[in-house]
Amino acid sequence: MTDSAITDAQVVRASALEGVRHGFFTRLGGVSTGPYATLNCSTRSADDPHALRENRRRVAQYVGVLPDHLLGLTQVHGDRVLTLTVPWPAGAGPEGDALVTATPGLALGVITADCAPILFSNAQGTVVGAAHAGWRGACGGIIEATVAAMGALGCGASEITAVVGPCIAPASYEVGPDMRDAVLACDVAGDTFFSPAARAGHFMFDLPGYCVMRLARCGVGSVMALGLDTLHDEERFFSHRRRTLAGGGPIGHQISVIACRAV
Repeated sequence: MTDSAITDAQVVRASALEGVRHGFFTRLGGVSTGPYATLNCSTRSADDPHALRENRRRVAQYVGVLPDHLLGLTQVHGDRVLTLTVPWPAGAGPEGDALVTATPGLALGVITADCAPILFSNAQGTVVGAAHAGWRGACGGIIEATVAAMGALGCGASEITAVVGPCIAPASYEVGPDMRDAVLACDVAGDTFFSPAARAGHFMFDLPGYCVMRLARCGVGSVMALGLDTLHDEERFFSHRRRTLAGGGPIGHQISVIACRAV
């Protein structure tokens, strides 16, 4: 492996998180090959373990933490949030879909390939969070649970800036009536985020818009969505829906990371 570093051009950063070490990493800048090319960061994939370790090392280097301080979970589309104070071994994270910390030197990562990654921070970057929000998690309360966990660390909702990163866009996300019914069963306000699809009986779902609404509804002070579509930007992003439309096969996942800094 070379000691090449990920460049700023290969990472999407949010102006709203200026001054906080973070990145919505693309699929560019790593060493993996084939369907995992190049910056696959999913420890649950069948990628070459050596390539995967190098990819995650590069991500950790970019946000300024030790490789073993870049932490993630076994994501399950639920509402469990973990509050971190010490690192665990790579790939050994418990089940959950969001992490928060106030411990300097730890970086929180979530893996996505169409679901919405959401990064959270107070103004100083001393209390941070990261959430994996597919439609199930967003509907089930992962956003509110993350805000509450940050509150337990002394960061009120109004102090939080939250950014919804690259995910499947409204114009790309066709869903069936069963998915719409499931969302409306737990949140009638979700109806605003469905529109008729060209295919009879189907709908287009605005996942980033729905996440923004849930963030605003629980009092987050500053909320934005980057508006980047993982399905159609094949050069920069992995996409589960794109893989499905192509007939299946292995797939890589991008990572979104935020690091906690000292006071």
